[in-house]
Amino acid sequence: MESNKRTARIAGAFYLTVVITGIFNLLYVPSKLIVWNDAATTFNNIVANETVFRLSIVAGIVCYIVFLFLPLVLYKLLNAVNRNAAIAMVSLAVVSVPISLLNLNNKMEVLTLISEGNYMRIFQINERHAQVMLSLANYENGIEILTIFWGLWLFPFGYLVFKSGILPKILGVLLMLGCAGYVINFTGGFLFKGYSEIGIARFISLPASLGEIGICLWLLIMGAKENTDQK
Repeated sequence: MESNKRTARIAGAFYLTVVITGIFNLLYVPSKLIVWNDAATTFNNIVANETVFRLSIVAGIVCYIVFLFLPLVLYKLLNAVNRNAAIAMVSLAVVSVPISLLNLNNKMEVLTLISEGNYMRIFQINERHAQVMLSLANYENGIEILTIFWGLWLFPFGYLVFKSGILPKILGVLLMLGCAGYVINFTGGFLFKGYSEIGIARFISLPASLGEIGICLWLLIMGAKENTDQK
């Protein structure tokens, strides 16, 4: 039992790191610096807060590297429930990591565009503004692709939690619903212009938020109990 609890709490610590660094990189910093309909303001915000922007890149790197190890620890905890589902969970999560790290190159390009190097002087300032917004838009497009994997891995993870007997079943249900929410939001956002403005996206993403934060805190605080009936 102590081994199970220790493994669960390591997973919980990794998950909490992913949540905190992910929120900082994907939500907090963009909300403070990026104004999508005003390229000049966005450019000036990033120039004035370059350290914060750089920290968001570092947070992203930490987030994705830790996310590489998180499913491996969860595999150790849950593979006895269903090995095939555990392999699917790890595969769908791990495949997103190199894509995520490569996508950060778009943010690195922004740092080049705001630099004062001599080679940048051939561009007019409005051209640099536009290039910064293009790089940020490319980064967001990459994130949209990544949400597919960030959603899909939740289904086998949720299934394992539900069937495990060592973690609350309700968290497993929320994680599986969260998978559906990610896929629906990606499909709706990609196919229907203005989808994000109708409000349904936040409602659909709620199970994923509750499930991931819930399992993170449960693993970290409560750990996992022993279940001698696992198959």
